Amino acid sequence: MMEEIRIRPAREEDCPRILELIRELAVYEKMEEQVTADSETLRASVFDRKMAGIFVAQAGENVVGYALYCHNFSTFLGRENLYLEDLYVTPAWRGRGIGLRLIRRVAGQAVQEGCRRLDWVCLDWNRPSREFYEKLGAHAMPWWVGYRAENEALIQLAGDKGEKNNGN
Repeated sequence: MMEEIRIRPAREEDCPRILELIRELAVYEKMEEQVTADSETLRASVFDRKMAGIFVAQAGENVVGYALYCHNFSTFLGRENLYLEDLYVTPAWRGRGIGLRLIRRVAGQAVQEGCRRLDWVCLDWNRPSREFYEKLGAHAMPWWVGYRAENEALIQLAGDKGEKNNGN
């Protein structure tokens, strides 16, 4: 008999397990060397600073997947929207509708908050995920090219050692 899967908001005590799942996702995406997060920074960012929200998929006592989202802002719409940073289900639990339930929960959060959009990105080589998203009615946006400033480039972009806002 299949264990019941429950989708619920993450709790602080879930952070160590969520971090394990983040590392699994990073291995799948061939980016494991980029994971520098630890359980405490994740906990502080999500629960103290409220920088993101997380829903988890729980099977019995085990967290087997998660969806992490945060807010972004559309100047054209003049309102906040949600950005799905991660959607991940551990391989042994895939094919049971858990990913669909997680993304629906995030979409429900967006609707509840009055958002008009839910945005996310997907690696171009990740065909299974792209097909999953397209079956949901989502569409790729090939007219946008993603950019990122990080590490030294971010520091240089901040200029003058990233000095605090001086009122200018």
